[in-house]
Amino acid sequence: MLKKAALVWGILFLVIGIAGFVPGFTSTDSMGMKTLLGLFMVNGVHNMVHLLTGAASLVSSKSEKWSRMYFQLFGIVYALVTLIGFFIGTGHYVLGIIPVNTADNFLHLGITLVTLYLGFGYMPKQSRG
Repeated sequence: MLKKAALVWGILFLVIGIAGFVPGFTSTDSMGMKTLLGLFMVNGVHNMVHLLTGAASLVSSKSEKWSRMYFQLFGIVYALVTLIGFFIGTGHYVLGIIPVNTADNFLHLGITLVTLYLGFGYMPKQSRG
């Protein structure tokens, strides 16, 4: 199951990363920032992070062990990004390079919850006791 989840997750992040570079999926908000689907702040670095996240997920989908490690690592990374995003607030840059707004912060929270569950909480049926 984790291999399939990592495969789907990887494809989803690749699509999001590519869409962030496509003018038809992006627009400029009232602050002059580029947004994906009119909601999520993006820039080239943010899009590259999505592409790298997707590529890493696809690579990890080769085994259950790698998939679990991927979800654990990225769950922790996205948890930190989420905390920083909520702390710095909307319209600012995480680590000075990735723009975030409220929509991004809540999306990152959702990503965090899913990846931490898949990495640490999910147990295959045969392993449950």
